[in-house]
Amino acid sequence: MIDVLRRSLIGLGFTALFTFTALTILKLQDIDAAVSDIWLSMLGSMVMGIYFGASSKLFEVDQWSPLKQTSIHFVISIFIWFPLALYIGWLPFNLIPIVVGIGGFIVVYLIFWFAFYTYFKKVESEMNDSVKR
Repeated sequence: MIDVLRRSLIGLGFTALFTFTALTILKLQDIDAAVSDIWLSMLGSMVMGIYFGASSKLFEVDQWSPLKQTSIHFVISIFIWFPLALYIGWLPFNLIPIVVGIGGFIVVYLIFWFAFYTYFKKVESEMNDSVKR
């Protein structure tokens, strides 16, 4: 339980960085946004940050194959993100924005998955090389 809390707090930390970056872009572009809109978007970002931090535990279930871990994580992720994105207004409730939004989510998910996969394959290779020596 402590590990899930720690991971959730790390997720909040990343949320803070992403939110600050988004707010900086708004400021540099001289775009004014209502405090209520910023608050709602920050809340959504925090929910997603906590979720992604805590859900990383799914990848530690040794009884599951990597495909099962990734599939379950993806399904839960999209089921949390999609209604949140509609409620907060990240996605307008129209067919084209929903299709583009889900497509964008899938592309971003795949980019992150590939980056983590590549990183851990490199770590695995380095560990195997160190054992061979």
